[in-house]
Amino acid sequence: MKNKSAQLKIQQMAFMLIAIILFFALVGMFFLTLQFSKIKESAGILEETNALLLVTKLANSPEFSCGESFGTGKTNCIDSDKVMALKNNIKRYDDFWGVDNIEIRKIYPKNNGKECTAGNYPNCDIIKIEKEIITSEYSKYSNFVSLCRKEVFGDESFDKCEIAKLMVAYDG
Repeated sequence: MKNKSAQLKIQQMAFMLIAIILFFALVGMFFLTLQFSKIKESAGILEETNALLLVTKLANSPEFSCGESFGTGKTNCIDSDKVMALKNNIKRYDDFWGVDNIEIRKIYPKNNGKECTAGNYPNCDIIKIEKEIITSEYSKYSNFVSLCRKEVFGDESFDKCEIAKLMVAYDG
């Protein structure tokens, strides 16, 4: 009889050890899930921050920026004449910035909502520099910029700056 009682106690102890191991395994998996979700969240925040910095870097790159042509050096200022010239030569810059689409949308003052071409520039609102057709799986980020160009009124030339939104899309 004592033998069976001892075996029962050993079985109870084995089941308790298995239950404790399963409990701690579940607690460990819960802890790891929380840690991975925090890592995923911080990676998303980091990706968004990098994308916004990319938009600012793009606005201040020599191919887009106003530079010294409008007086003192301005940040987040885009020369629309440069962009229109770049629009015609986009194949040369295929993987230069690491983005798939660049769009500059004039916010104020609005004209007619039309896309800019050589024929209707500067009386347009949207300058698209497309390399690929954008689908919903692309990440899109934007930042506000000054869109400036030289205008002539009578015999004098002056700087005309408008508010615009620089939007980039890339396969994130």
